[in-house]
Amino acid sequence: MKTFIKISLAFITLISLNGCKDFLEEDLKTELAPTNTFTGTYGFEVGSAGLYALTRSEYNTYGEGGAYIHNGACPYEALQAATDIVDVINSDASLMPFANLTLTPSQQFVTTYWNWAYHLISSANEILVYADQNTNWDAPTDKARFQAEARFFRAYAYRTLVYLYGDVPYVETILYDFQLNFTRTPKAEVLEHIVADLQFAAEHLPENPDQVKDGKLTKWAAYHLLSEMYLLQGEYQLAEQAALAVINSGRYELMKNRFGAKQNTAGDVFSDLFIENNQNRQSSGNRESIWVLQFEFNTIGGGTNSDDWTRRAWNPKYQDVLGFVLADTLGGRGLAQIVPMKWWVGTQGTNATGNVAGIFDATDIRNSNYNIKRNWYYNNVNEASLYGKKATITEQTWFTTKSLFPAVTKFFYGRAENLSLTGSYKDRMKFRLAETYLLLAEAYLGQNNPAKAAEAVNVIRARAGASLIDAGAMTMDFLLDERIRELVGEESRRFTLVRTKKLVDRVRMYNNAIKGKIQDYHALWPIPQVIIDANRDAEFPQNPGYGQ
Repeated sequence: MKTFIKISLAFITLISLNGCKDFLEEDLKTELAPTNTFTGTYGFEVGSAGLYALTRSEYNTYGEGGAYIHNGACPYEALQAATDIVDVINSDASLMPFANLTLTPSQQFVTTYWNWAYHLISSANEILVYADQNTNWDAPTDKARFQAEARFFRAYAYRTLVYLYGDVPYVETILYDFQLNFTRTPKAEVLEHIVADLQFAAEHLPENPDQVKDGKLTKWAAYHLLSEMYLLQGEYQLAEQAALAVINSGRYELMKNRFGAKQNTAGDVFSDLFIENNQNRQSSGNRESIWVLQFEFNTIGGGTNSDDWTRRAWNPKYQDVLGFVLADTLGGRGLAQIVPMKWWVGTQGTNATGNVAGIFDATDIRNSNYNIKRNWYYNNVNEASLYGKKATITEQTWFTTKSLFPAVTKFFYGRAENLSLTGSYKDRMKFRLAETYLLLAEAYLGQNNPAKAAEAVNVIRARAGASLIDAGAMTMDFLLDERIRELVGEESRRFTLVRTKKLVDRVRMYNNAIKGKIQDYHALWPIPQVIIDANRDAEFPQNPGYGQ
């Protein structure tokens, strides 16, 4: 019976079930239901808020606040594991199968990412169906605006599905009848639907980011994601046009001068981007952010203790070292679920073995101690013999105890009143203009135009104080390195490597733990076994390499 219930719940997720039309028809007056919620603009505002909340729940860990999606540590880091940027060593059991390529169709995050995406799709479809039926709007543009939001989020969810699983069932409406005969829609067809949704969103979402609330979508977020999806299709000219629409809109610019909450303290403009309260346009003047997920704590529509454990995943367990105590300036309590690889971060300033230069120019501010912390100083005043002295990063502290290593500070976060807290509570830039330029460079490379690609990348490098490059240096591998320098930890590295068809090559080049193990089929995750088991009336094939 337990197995049956488990399969049924998973299948309900798959088919976006809302219930049979004739079953328990109730006229609900005091409870939220589609029939009494989606009756006017305010009701659709409520539904829209739900889409944003479901989107944020991709980062949820242990189910606080009703965000039941994952119930395991650091799910988002499954999209960083088994790539070219991090080692996963003796980490949480939920991450290790992804890191060592032993994941199975029954693996936890394999199922929960599928569930998360189809929950978001189900909610978006519900809004789209009821928006078509509703005639009571506060403004003539309301219907198209809510449809545009719903179609953006549906496209965003299918983006994750095609990256992770390839061919997946495409569902675009409410399914009232229980189905047992789903088939896998070809990835190319799903991508066409994604593009159509994003084109609609780009046409009907608000244009002026200064006139929307923090975290709300504009058409420029749709164009940014549209550029990425065109790249996934191999439509490089269209990807170029979509990226340029954002860049040339006049609405955004790279931040080049100090700004925000700590602009008068030590730091640089790149570190300013990741200071708490600096992510949103309205409050900080950050004109680089295109779409920001709202995780601020104790705020309506914000985050919980279990949201966005990225900082804990990336931060070392310095608190385990004699001479250290937890501090907000050191990022609070880290878990070191993942550690940066030497080849890109370098070993300078450490006593780790080897003399690895890393991938940064000496003048690149993205490599400054404000952005990659290599200098750790004992901060426990009760350890007088150590206090104020520099602690040494060694091979052991980096890769065995994971207590000290060069740490990416963009995820540092702590609150003095609760330094062991779980969630980061810091809003997260999901799309920012620097990535739009890198998508543009990728589009130019796809058109065999390395000179224009170098021109796009140089905009980013100029802001960072790095040396400019020419067409001769502009390769896909250089671009992938540049994405590390600019976006490490922010991007879903697996998605980037799959899109550029470089996953296997880069893993074999840089990831010693699995370089002899990775195969082409590892570009996809397996289909969750509960989904295959539930779809009993039609063939639902497993992805190659994972059995049936």
